[in-house]
Amino acid sequence: MNGHHQENGMENVMLFEVVRLGKSAMQSVVDDWIESYKHDRDVALLDLINFFIQCSGCKGGVTGEMFHNMQNSEIIRKMTEEFDEDSGDYPLTMAGPQWKKFKSSFCEFIGVLVRQCQYSIIYDEYMMDTVISLLTGLSDSQVRAFRHTSTLAAMKLMTALVNVALNLSINMDNTQRQYEAERNKIIGKRANDRLELLLQKRKELQENQDEIENMMNAIFKGVFVHRYRDAIAEIRAICIEEIGVWMKMYSDAFLNDSYLKYVGWTMHDKQGEVRLKCLTALQGLYYNRELNARLELFTSRFKDRIVSMTLDKEYDVAVQAIKLLTLVLHSSDEVLTAEDCESVYHLVYSAHRPVAVAAGEFLFKKLFSHRDPEDDSMPKRRGRQSVNANLIKTTVFFFLESELHEHAAYLVDSMWDCAAEILKDWECMISLLLDEPLPGEEALTDRQETALIEIMLCTIRQAAECHPPVGRGTGKRVLTAKEKKTQLDDRMRMTELFAIALPALLAKYSVDAEKVTNLLQLPQFFDLEIYTTGRLEKHLDSLLRQIREIVEKHTDTDVLEACSKTYHALCNEEFTIFNRVDIARSQLLDEQVDKFNRLLEDFLQEGEDPDEDDAYQVLSTLKRITAFTILCDLLLIFSHQIISGGREALEPLVYTPEASLQSELLNFILDHVFIDQDEDSNSTDGQQDDEAGKIEALHKRRNLLAAYTDCVSKRLLISVCLLDLMLVLSLFSQRHMYLERFMTFQMALQREDCWLPLISYRNSLQAGGDDDTMSVVSGISSRGSSVRSKKAKPATGKRKLPEVTVAEESSSSSEVWMSREQSMQTPVMMPSPHLTSTVMREPKHLRPEESYMGVYTMTPDQQHTQVTWMLAQRQQQEEVARQQQERAMNYAKLRSNLQHAIRRGTGLMEDDEEPIVEDVMMSSEGRIEDLNEGMDFDTMDIDLVISLC
Repeated sequence: MNGHHQENGMENVMLFEVVRLGKSAMQSVVDDWIESYKHDRDVALLDLINFFIQCSGCKGGVTGEMFHNMQNSEIIRKMTEEFDEDSGDYPLTMAGPQWKKFKSSFCEFIGVLVRQCQYSIIYDEYMMDTVISLLTGLSDSQVRAFRHTSTLAAMKLMTALVNVALNLSINMDNTQRQYEAERNKIIGKRANDRLELLLQKRKELQENQDEIENMMNAIFKGVFVHRYRDAIAEIRAICIEEIGVWMKMYSDAFLNDSYLKYVGWTMHDKQGEVRLKCLTALQGLYYNRELNARLELFTSRFKDRIVSMTLDKEYDVAVQAIKLLTLVLHSSDEVLTAEDCESVYHLVYSAHRPVAVAAGEFLFKKLFSHRDPEDDSMPKRRGRQSVNANLIKTTVFFFLESELHEHAAYLVDSMWDCAAEILKDWECMISLLLDEPLPGEEALTDRQETALIEIMLCTIRQAAECHPPVGRGTGKRVLTAKEKKTQLDDRMRMTELFAIALPALLAKYSVDAEKVTNLLQLPQFFDLEIYTTGRLEKHLDSLLRQIREIVEKHTDTDVLEACSKTYHALCNEEFTIFNRVDIARSQLLDEQVDKFNRLLEDFLQEGEDPDEDDAYQVLSTLKRITAFTILCDLLLIFSHQIISGGREALEPLVYTPEASLQSELLNFILDHVFIDQDEDSNSTDGQQDDEAGKIEALHKRRNLLAAYTDCVSKRLLISVCLLDLMLVLSLFSQRHMYLERFMTFQMALQREDCWLPLISYRNSLQAGGDDDTMSVVSGISSRGSSVRSKKAKPATGKRKLPEVTVAEESSSSSEVWMSREQSMQTPVMMPSPHLTSTVMREPKHLRPEESYMGVYTMTPDQQHTQVTWMLAQRQQQEEVARQQQERAMNYAKLRSNLQHAIRRGTGLMEDDEEPIVEDVMMSSEGRIEDLNEGMDFDTMDIDLVISLC
C-alpha cells in the first residue's frame, strides 16, 4: 500500500509540476495518464483528483481509502480543514515568473485531456462522472481557492465537451447524408451491408451525442448557473467568457435566448471586467453575419443597455461597447435609431483617445460607408469631382452640426485611423475652396468654408506631426520606419500642393480674419526644401506679397501673430530661401516703424484734442509692430546670477535695480493686483459676461503677481520688499484658505462680493494645468477682457506721512503684523500659511560675501521709504479691522444657520457634530465622478478639452 501511495504521489506531483512549469510536452503527459488509466483507473483517477486539489493550493491530498470510502462532500470538507487560509494565495493568483503561465497551462491540460479521451474513455460513465461531481462540489465551496480553480476547470471542461459535441454533430450529418445517398440508389446497386453499417454508426454517434449533452447539462446546471453570479468578479468573468465561446463554437445548440439571457443580465454587473467579457463575447457573435437572425430578439431587448455602456466609467468597457455597436450597425442599418447613433457621435470629441477612435470608426461606418457602386467602377476623378468630395462635405456638415467648433483637431484625430485617405485628399479640399461649383451643385456657405479650412489645417498638422492633439495621449511616441516614410511623403505632397494654392487662398479670403489665421499656419508644416528643388520661388514671392498685404489690412492680434509665426517658420537659415524671406520681413518692419514714427509725430502735434482716426492709425500700426516684437525682462537676464558657473567676466553686465525702481514696481503691483473687485471690471454686458470678464482680469493680475514674485525669488529686490509683499499677500492668503475650508458653492452664490469669481478662477486654473499663460475664458468671453476702471484708488505707498525714526520702524512693523493678524481672524477661519500665486523656486545659497546686505546696500533714504509705507499701512488697519469683523459676524451667523438647517433636514447628526460641507473648490469632473459612484456603475464622464493650444 505504501509503495502504491508513493507511486500515486509521484504521478500527482508530475502532473502538477508539468502544468506549473508550462512544459510543452502536454500531450505526451496526457497520453501517459491515459495509459495509466487503462491499467488501473482508480489509481489514475485518484492522481487526477489530487491534481485538481493541488492546483487549488491545498497542501493536503486524497488517499485511496478516502477515495473509496468517503463521499465528495466529506472529501471536500476534509481538504478544507487542511487548507492554509492564512496566506490567501493559490496558483491562479500567485505572482512571479514560475506562475506566469500556470493558468494557460492548466486550461491547456484540460483541453488536451478531453481531446485525447473523446473516442473512448469519456463514455465509460466513470471518469467524467467522477470529475464533474468533484468539480461541482468544489465550485460550491466556501474557500475561494477551491471555488475559483474548480470553476475554471469546469468551464474549460465544458468548452472541450462542446467541441466534442460539435464534431459528433458534424459526423452525424455526414453519416446521415451518406445513408440517404445509399438508400436512394436503385435496388440493384444498393449495398445493404453498407446501409446497416451506416445505421449502426449513426446510432452510436447519437448515443455519444446524448451522453455528451448529459455531461454538458450537468456542468451548466451544477456550476455555471450558480457561479455566473458568484461574489468574486474573476469567477463571474470566467463564466461569461466561456459561454461566449460556446455560443460562437456551437451556435446551433447554444445561440438561443435560453443562453443569451445570461450575457444580457450580466451586462449590468458592477465590475468593469465582467461587463467587458460580456461585450467581447457578443462581438464574436455579431461579427458573423450568418448569426444575426438569431440575435434579433436579444438586440431589441438589450440594445439600450449596450448604447448606455458607451458612457461606461471604465474606458475599456466604453471602447468595446462602441465597437459592438459598430458591428451591429454593420449587420443592419435599421437596428440603431438616430438617437442611438447621436449618443455615439459626440464621443469623437472625447479626451480619451481609444474611445474617440472607436467612435470615429462608428461615424465612418455610418456616414461614409454607403458609396455608390458606380463610383468604384468609374475612373478616378480629381478635385471637386472626385469620390471624396461628398465625403469631405459630409465631414464639414457633421462638424458644424456638432456645435463644438473649436475641436476640429479631435474630430480629425478620431477618424484618422479609418478615414486617412479621405482626410488627406487636400487636392479635393483646395478645389472645393477655389473652384466654381459644378452645374447643379450647391456652393459652400461662408460658415462651411471656414469649417473646411479649419479641418484642412488639422489634417495637415496630423500628417506632419504624427501624434494626437494636446489633451490626448501621453505625448509623442517613436515612429516606426514605415510611419516616418509616410510622414515624409505626406509633407512633400502637401508642400507641393499648398505652395501653389496657398497664395490664391490667402488672396480670396484676405479680409476674413478667421480663415486667414488658419491658412497662415500651413507653412509651419511645409518641407521648405521643396521651394528650391521644385523651382517654386515665384510662388514663394506670391506668398510673401499676400502676407504683406494681410499685415497692412488687419489689426486683429491673432492674424498678426499668425503672420509673425509664418515669417519665423520661413526664415530658416538652413534653407536657401532664408535671404529672400528675411529681406521681405525686414522691409515690412521698416515700413511699419517709419509709418508709426510719422503718425505719432503728427498725432503729438495736434495738441490736446487729437482726432480719433489719427489715434486709431497710431494704435493699429503699433499693434502690427508689437506682433513682431518680443519683450524680455532685463532684470532677470542681467541679474547677479549671470556670473554664476564661472562667468565672472560678465560681472560688468550685472544690473542692480535702484530703490526708486523697486518702489515703482511695488506701487504698480498695489495699483493693478491688490485692488477691490469693483475696481477691476467695468463690464456691463450681462451677468455672465461680467463674471467671465472678472475671471480674465483675475488671470491677468495673477500673471503680474507671478512676474513680481519671480523677481523676489531671484533676489533682484531687497529683503524689505519681500516683507512688503508678504504684508499685502496676507489678506489674499486668508481669503483663499477660507474658501478652501469653509465656503460652499451655495454659500458663495448668496454673497455679493468677490468670492464667486475667486471660486470660478481657481477651477479654471485647475482645468488649465500648469500653463500660466493660457486663457481660462471660454468662447463666450473671448471677445474681449475687462479693463480696470479708471477710478482706481491711489496706491497706499504714495501717501505722505510724518517722518519717523528707524528705531520706530521695528515697533510699528510688529504692531502692523499683530494688528493685521488679529483683524484677519474670524470665528470660523483657521490660521494658514501665506500663499503665492506661483511656486517660488528656492534660491541658491550665497557665499557670506554675497549676502543680501552685501549685494544690496540700503541707504537711509531707502529705509525711510519702506518705513513710510509700513506706517501708512498701519493707519489702514482700523478701517480694515472693522470691515473684517462685520464679515466675520455674517459668516458665523450664516454658518450657524446652515448647520441647523442641515440637522433639521436630515435628522441624522448629533447636536455636537460638525456638518459635512462640500468642498467649494471641487471641480466639475470630481462632482460627476461622485455622482457616478452614487447612482450607477456604468456611466463615464467625457473629457472634452476646453480649448486647443
